[in-house]
Amino acid sequence: MASYVTALLYGLGGIVVAGMALLVTFQERLVYVPVLPGLTKSYPITPARLRLIYEDVWLRSSDGVRLHAWFIKFLPDCRGPTILFFQENAGNIAHRLEMVRIMLQRLQCNVFMLSYRGYGASDGYPCQHGIIKDAQAALDHLMQRTDVDTTQIVVFGRSLGGAVGASLAKNNPDKVVALILENTFTSILDMAGVLLPFLRWFIGGSSSKGPKILNRLVWSPWSTIDIIGQVRQPILFVSGLRDEIVPPSHMKMLYAKAAAHNRHCIFVEFPSGMHMDTWLAGGDPYWRTIQQFIQKHATEAKNNESVDKNNDSDPRSLPWVFVLRFGCFCLHIDNLICTAAAFGRGSSSLMNSFLTCIRLDRRQRHLTFVWLL
Repeated sequence: MASYVTALLYGLGGIVVAGMALLVTFQERLVYVPVLPGLTKSYPITPARLRLIYEDVWLRSSDGVRLHAWFIKFLPDCRGPTILFFQENAGNIAHRLEMVRIMLQRLQCNVFMLSYRGYGASDGYPCQHGIIKDAQAALDHLMQRTDVDTTQIVVFGRSLGGAVGASLAKNNPDKVVALILENTFTSILDMAGVLLPFLRWFIGGSSSKGPKILNRLVWSPWSTIDIIGQVRQPILFVSGLRDEIVPPSHMKMLYAKAAAHNRHCIFVEFPSGMHMDTWLAGGDPYWRTIQQFIQKHATEAKNNESVDKNNDSDPRSLPWVFVLRFGCFCLHIDNLICTAAAFGRGSSSLMNSFLTCIRLDRRQRHLTFVWLL
């Protein structure tokens, strides 16, 4: 009996050691694949091949790494929404150009495609902290452009790109108007258990029940499940139910975590969608879903903001609170009118009363008092 226990312990120890060796040696190669087998790091095509209107953009991340991107326009003077697109972990942005070409046609928007460090024409080597800086550099660049409507920037991330996009949206609630996640994992820790099942007991995210003794060896955990609950912008979750890489259950867990804190969350499933081709398999319903989401949370939000600004410039259209010292209290907010009795002390003559006007600024969340004698 003792020999069996000893053999079992040695076996478990061997699995842990082997797992540690695999994680230390190959984890970056599993998470980041800038070069697909049989191909080169360079772009096989450019947007010019597809006759797209584009600009080569060169950026510097906050740690000095030189980055490359393409800014592709729907029309030369398009001032509509701009999608900041973050790709999956394998290949480069050129491999997504056909999808982006259709995205331009169906959504009538601009698209900014960033090459992570170590990908495409960008310098450096990929890592989680570095790619987060790269994403921030891309957003900051868009915010500085004069040909971009900075109130309509939507972040779209697929797979690894969803983890990148969620982090960026959380850190920039005043710059990113909405977030779209497609076939994104809960964390690399959970994916390690999916790709390497024999390590599932020793590694995993917050939902794992094992001892997770190998977690500290993971340099790029990309724990989207711990971030998504802090995103306050509207979120669209797009899930392909035939995803052969990321279990669709990951997207359901992300949605549940987000929806518990954010009432502007939408979850949409596409039964025939696989990890990389949900946009193709989903067909017209796929693009219509995204179009409606962007229209509601970017385009219409922009139009409503313009109306509010126009209303603020016209005193007759402002919401006011009128308080008569000896009269009634009347609150006007849009079409809502609430009345309540208000009483004061002092002279009984209404001629001695005065009118207090309080302007209620809903966006600034403060009251401005104006006294009219």
